[in-house]
Amino acid sequence: MGMEQFINNMELISQRVEKLKGSVSTEEATKTALVLPFFSTLGYDVFNPLEFTPEFIADVGIKKGEKVDYAIMENNEPVILIECKSVNEQLTNHDSQLFRYFGTSTSKFGILTNGIEYRFFTDLEEPNKMDSKPFLMFSITDLKDAHLRELFKFTKENFNVQNISSSAYELKYVNLIRNYLNEQMEDPNEDFVKHILNHVYEGVKTKAIIERFTPTVKSTFNQMMKDKVTDKLNAALNTTGEAKIKISDKNDVESLESAKLKNDTLEVITTPTELEAYAVIKVSLMDIISPERIHYRDNQSYFNILVDNNIRKWVVRAYLEGNNKKIVINDENKSTFSIESPMDIVNYKEALIGVVEKFV
Repeated sequence: MGMEQFINNMELISQRVEKLKGSVSTEEATKTALVLPFFSTLGYDVFNPLEFTPEFIADVGIKKGEKVDYAIMENNEPVILIECKSVNEQLTNHDSQLFRYFGTSTSKFGILTNGIEYRFFTDLEEPNKMDSKPFLMFSITDLKDAHLRELFKFTKENFNVQNISSSAYELKYVNLIRNYLNEQMEDPNEDFVKHILNHVYEGVKTKAIIERFTPTVKSTFNQMMKDKVTDKLNAALNTTGEAKIKISDKNDVESLESAKLKNDTLEVITTPTELEAYAVIKVSLMDIISPERIHYRDNQSYFNILVDNNIRKWVVRAYLEGNNKKIVINDENKSTFSIESPMDIVNYKEALIGVVEKFV
């Protein structure tokens, strides 16, 4: 199974979970309706107890005979332990039975899930003792490109303990740093603001001063992120001389819907939102194809992205008018994905690359 097919399969699982999560109420129903299809999508035979063992018995101290929900087996030994909670239950690491099971088996990975959220653990800090923090964590209904790349390593045909372990350390701390910075961007705490002020403010950092600068730190962070997004979009647009995009507020893209740009060649109206989608796609494909080779043709019903301005080499068709925005990717299945804004197209970067690879 290639990456493109894997992405398509995970999209189907995501849609399944979104559809069924409201109808599932117990742990057993969560396992059957949500968890087992997920691991089946990773390529495991969930009905073969020699490969995917339910109620795996782990001898834990004086509590011998306790069971973990599932164990993925390799050469008759568990390599991944899986603990399931009800879909309605919040995951808390410290309550997980995985901590007790982990050190008593040959398993190198533990997965805690409620069918929507998945947390992947290993023993980076101390051998044979599961870390308190996961090295990979995601929601199946909000999978990002980075999540899919890491998850692909856990498919049956690609699973390799050494390869995953070697990248897990960096992945864990990259995620922790990212999460911390995201938290500070949303709601910077006193210590963080004080750290910033130590480098830019010469006066005494009293509590009143810290409170005064907290909104400034937050707004500066957010403006920096918007500037970076704008710079990348404009860099892609400027390779062929299209109009620049400016994003100063999260509502700007929506407000631009009322504005219209005229494409003299096609005599159709090309909106700023369509140009933004074009820029996002060019940025997503820059690693494998020159931006100059990516073109667009605007039609009355959809916005077409092409390689070499050749209609036979169309990559994606974007339907960006109205509330039901979507894209159709030119793969074997003509995969269709709903999006809320052009930036969501980044989530399907690998699928886009898979199409373009046929034309380069």
